[in-house]
Amino acid sequence: MATRHGQSGPAEANSRERFLQAALKVLVEQGVAGLTVRGLAEAAGTTTIGVYTRFGGRTGVLDALYERTFEMLEKELAQVPQPAGDVLADVLAFACAYRGFALESPARYAFMFERVVPGYDPDPDLRVLAQRCSYDLLAKRVHPAAPPGSDPDIAGYLVWTTMHGLVSLELTHRARTPPPGWFLSTADDSYFQVYRQGLCTVLAGLTAR
Repeated sequence: MATRHGQSGPAEANSRERFLQAALKVLVEQGVAGLTVRGLAEAAGTTTIGVYTRFGGRTGVLDALYERTFEMLEKELAQVPQPAGDVLADVLAFACAYRGFALESPARYAFMFERVVPGYDPDPDLRVLAQRCSYDLLAKRVHPAAPPGSDPDIAGYLVWTTMHGLVSLELTHRARTPPPGWFLSTADDSYFQVYRQGLCTVLAGLTAR
């Protein structure tokens, strides 16, 4: 994909891959605070000049990392069985894989879906990639539930915001001490049941219209 970090020739492929693997390791272990040119150079075992040479600077690295993380998400979601005609089962299977990906690395998820890097705005072409690797895949499973005459994209968006919102809030709650009397325990099953119930409720509302 042609973005601000540009295209690389065959001779640079291995070197770029080494940088990207180092960037992913930094992101997972240190969070976005570690995504500095110096920090990435140290993690990759090279100099800051090497980062600028291959990516043009920090923004180029972030674009490449953004692209890679969504490719990883798409690969994970590709393991979900293809839609079998049962909208609820199809959406829940997708949603479970999506939640699992988020819980595996909250720092990676935050980098992908939140503005955690001040001043960083992903390349427009990469935003298209992000949509294709996440929302579009879910929407295809939701569209059959859209009532006749309604906008299927709205149905997809309503389910997406429910799924995405519940996952994001779960990560926030898990990262902090629960307030006194909070009704959800920190056990995985507690949040999963609410997650499932939320998606079932939205889908039931769509099909009942």
